[in-house]
Amino acid sequence: MSKWNIDPDHSVGSFSISHMTVAFVRGQMNGVSGTIDYIPGDYSSLAVDFKIDVGSIMTGIKKRDEHLKSEDFFNIKEYPAIHYKSRASERAGFNSVTISGDITIHGVKKAVTTDVYLSGPVKSPFGETTIGITGRFVLNREDFGINWNQPMEDSSFMVGKTVNISFDLEGDLVE
Repeated sequence: MSKWNIDPDHSVGSFSISHMTVAFVRGQMNGVSGTIDYIPGDYSSLAVDFKIDVGSIMTGIKKRDEHLKSEDFFNIKEYPAIHYKSRASERAGFNSVTISGDITIHGVKKAVTTDVYLSGPVKSPFGETTIGITGRFVLNREDFGINWNQPMEDSSFMVGKTVNISFDLEGDLVE
Protein backbone atom coordinates (compact mmCIF):
# COMPACT_ATOMS: atom_id res chain seq x y z
CA MET A 1 0.00 0.00 0.00
CA SER A 2 1.25 3.49 -0.78
CA LYS A 3 0.59 6.19 1.82
CA TRP A 4 -0.07 9.81 0.83
CA ASN A 5 -0.36 12.76 3.24
CA ILE A 6 -3.02 15.32 2.36
CA ASP A 7 -1.33 18.63 1.61
CA PRO A 8 -3.26 21.29 3.60
CA ASP A 9 -1.87 24.09 1.41
CA HIS A 10 -3.46 22.58 -1.71
CA SER A 11 -6.63 20.97 -0.34
CA VAL A 12 -9.99 22.55 0.42
CA GLY A 13 -13.53 21.76 1.50
CA SER A 14 -16.35 23.92 0.17
CA PHE A 15 -20.12 24.11 0.43
CA SER A 16 -23.22 25.70 -1.01
CA ILE A 17 -26.68 26.00 0.53
CA SER A 18 -29.90 27.75 -0.43
CA HIS A 19 -30.54 31.13 1.20
CA MET A 20 -34.11 32.47 1.34
CA THR A 21 -34.97 30.15 -1.61
CA VAL A 22 -33.60 32.72 -4.08
CA ALA A 23 -29.83 32.27 -4.09
CA PHE A 24 -27.02 30.08 -2.81
CA VAL A 25 -24.49 30.99 -0.15
CA ARG A 26 -21.08 29.50 -0.83
CA GLY A 27 -18.11 29.10 1.42
CA GLN A 28 -14.94 27.18 1.92
CA MET A 29 -12.88 25.62 4.66
CA ASN A 30 -9.13 25.52 4.07
CA GLY A 31 -8.14 23.52 7.13
CA VAL A 32 -7.99 20.05 5.55
CA SER A 33 -5.71 17.27 6.83
CA GLY A 34 -5.49 13.50 6.67
CA THR A 35 -4.17 10.56 4.70
CA ILE A 36 -4.84 8.60 1.55
CA ASP A 37 -3.87 4.99 0.94
CA TYR A 38 -3.69 4.13 -2.75
CA ILE A 39 -1.72 1.89 -5.05
CA PRO A 40 -1.73 3.70 -8.42
CA GLY A 41 -3.89 1.80 -10.89
CA ASP A 42 -5.57 -0.35 -8.21
CA TYR A 43 -8.80 1.61 -7.69
CA SER A 44 -10.13 -0.80 -5.06
CA SER A 45 -7.11 0.05 -2.88
CA LEU A 46 -8.22 3.67 -2.42
CA ALA A 47 -8.82 4.57 1.23
CA VAL A 48 -9.37 8.16 2.34
CA ASP A 49 -9.38 9.59 5.87
CA PHE A 50 -9.62 13.36 6.22
CA LYS A 51 -10.75 16.09 8.58
CA ILE A 52 -11.93 19.58 7.73
CA ASP A 53 -11.40 22.24 10.41
CA VAL A 54 -14.80 23.96 10.62
CA GLY A 55 -13.15 26.93 12.35
CA SER A 56 -11.52 27.77 9.00
CA ILE A 57 -14.95 28.46 7.43
CA MET A 58 -15.03 31.52 5.16
CA THR A 59 -18.04 32.88 3.30
CA GLY A 60 -16.69 36.38 2.77
CA ILE A 61 -19.00 37.83 5.45
CA LYS A 62 -17.43 37.88 8.92
CA LYS A 63 -20.78 38.12 10.76
CA ARG A 64 -22.15 35.09 8.87
CA ASP A 65 -18.93 33.13 9.47
CA GLU A 66 -19.20 33.75 13.21
CA HIS A 67 -22.86 32.67 13.16
CA LEU A 68 -21.94 29.45 11.32
CA LYS A 69 -19.30 28.71 13.99
CA SER A 70 -21.80 29.30 16.81
CA GLU A 71 -24.08 26.84 18.62
CA ASP A 72 -26.85 27.65 16.10
CA PHE A 73 -24.92 25.80 13.40
CA PHE A 74 -21.58 23.96 13.71
CA ASN A 75 -20.83 24.70 17.39
CA ILE A 76 -17.09 24.56 16.75
CA LYS A 77 -16.24 24.64 20.46
CA GLU A 78 -17.80 21.19 20.84
CA TYR A 79 -17.48 19.88 17.23
CA PRO A 80 -14.39 21.47 15.65
CA ALA A 81 -14.11 19.20 12.59
CA ILE A 82 -15.94 17.36 9.86
CA HIS A 83 -14.44 13.87 9.57
CA TYR A 84 -14.69 11.46 6.66
CA LYS A 85 -13.28 7.92 6.62
CA SER A 86 -13.86 5.54 3.73
CA ARG A 87 -14.61 1.84 4.21
CA ALA A 88 -14.63 0.51 0.64
CA SER A 89 -13.94 1.63 -2.91
CA GLU A 90 -14.39 0.29 -6.40
CA ARG A 91 -13.71 1.53 -9.89
CA ALA A 92 -16.69 3.35 -11.42
CA GLY A 93 -15.20 4.55 -14.72
CA PHE A 94 -12.18 6.24 -16.22
CA ASN A 95 -10.35 7.70 -13.19
CA SER A 96 -13.64 7.50 -11.27
CA VAL A 97 -13.98 5.58 -8.02
CA THR A 98 -17.07 4.97 -5.89
CA ILE A 99 -16.16 5.27 -2.23
CA SER A 100 -18.32 4.33 0.72
CA GLY A 101 -17.59 5.47 4.22
CA ASP A 102 -18.73 7.47 7.20
CA ILE A 103 -18.95 11.23 7.59
CA THR A 104 -19.21 12.81 11.03
CA ILE A 105 -20.59 16.33 11.30
CA HIS A 106 -21.71 18.02 14.52
CA GLY A 107 -21.05 14.78 16.41
CA VAL A 108 -23.36 12.69 14.20
CA LYS A 109 -21.93 9.88 12.05
CA LYS A 110 -23.72 8.82 8.84
CA ALA A 111 -22.85 6.36 6.08
CA VAL A 112 -22.34 8.01 2.67
CA THR A 113 -21.36 6.85 -0.79
CA THR A 114 -20.08 9.08 -3.57
CA ASP A 115 -18.08 9.01 -6.77
CA VAL A 116 -14.71 10.72 -6.74
CA TYR A 117 -12.39 11.69 -9.56
CA LEU A 118 -8.84 10.46 -9.08
CA SER A 119 -5.93 12.11 -10.90
CA GLY A 120 -2.22 11.45 -10.98
CA PRO A 121 0.18 10.47 -9.77
CA VAL A 122 2.38 13.23 -11.14
CA LYS A 123 5.86 14.37 -10.18
CA SER A 124 6.13 18.05 -9.27
CA PRO A 125 9.06 20.26 -10.30
CA PHE A 126 10.06 20.18 -6.60
CA GLY A 127 10.33 16.40 -6.42
CA GLU A 128 7.08 15.31 -4.72
CA THR A 129 4.86 12.65 -6.22
CA THR A 130 1.26 13.82 -5.90
CA ILE A 131 -2.28 12.54 -6.51
CA GLY A 132 -5.57 14.40 -6.50
CA ILE A 133 -9.07 13.42 -5.40
CA THR A 134 -12.18 15.50 -6.08
CA GLY A 135 -15.61 14.58 -4.76
CA ARG A 136 -18.92 15.82 -3.43
CA PHE A 137 -21.52 14.88 -0.84
CA VAL A 138 -25.14 16.06 -0.92
CA LEU A 139 -26.48 15.95 2.63
CA ASN A 140 -29.44 17.07 4.70
CA ARG A 141 -27.96 19.25 7.45
CA GLU A 142 -30.84 18.40 9.79
CA ASP A 143 -29.73 14.74 9.72
CA PHE A 144 -26.67 16.00 11.61
CA GLY A 145 -28.59 18.05 14.17
CA ILE A 146 -27.93 21.40 12.48
CA ASN A 147 -31.49 22.67 12.62
CA TRP A 148 -31.36 26.47 13.03
CA ASN A 149 -33.73 28.31 10.70
CA GLN A 150 -36.13 31.23 10.45
CA PRO A 151 -39.57 31.06 8.83
CA MET A 152 -40.30 33.44 6.00
CA GLU A 153 -43.52 35.19 5.02
CA ASP A 154 -44.29 32.70 2.21
CA SER A 155 -44.05 29.68 4.61
CA SER A 156 -40.59 28.74 3.32
CA PHE A 157 -37.45 28.96 5.44
CA MET A 158 -34.40 31.20 5.38
CA VAL A 159 -31.83 28.37 5.10
CA GLY A 160 -32.22 25.26 2.95
CA LYS A 161 -31.90 21.76 4.34
CA THR A 162 -29.79 20.38 1.49
CA VAL A 163 -26.11 21.25 1.59
CA ASN A 164 -23.56 20.42 -1.12
CA ILE A 165 -20.13 19.67 0.34
CA SER A 166 -17.24 19.40 -2.11
CA PHE A 167 -13.67 18.45 -1.43
CA ASP A 168 -10.48 18.77 -3.43
CA LEU A 169 -7.55 16.88 -1.97
CA GLU A 170 -3.90 16.73 -2.99
CA GLY A 171 -1.88 13.95 -1.45
CA ASP A 172 1.93 13.73 -1.41
CA LEU A 173 3.57 10.31 -1.43
CA VAL A 174 5.32 9.45 1.85
CA GLU A 175 5.98 5.70 1.46
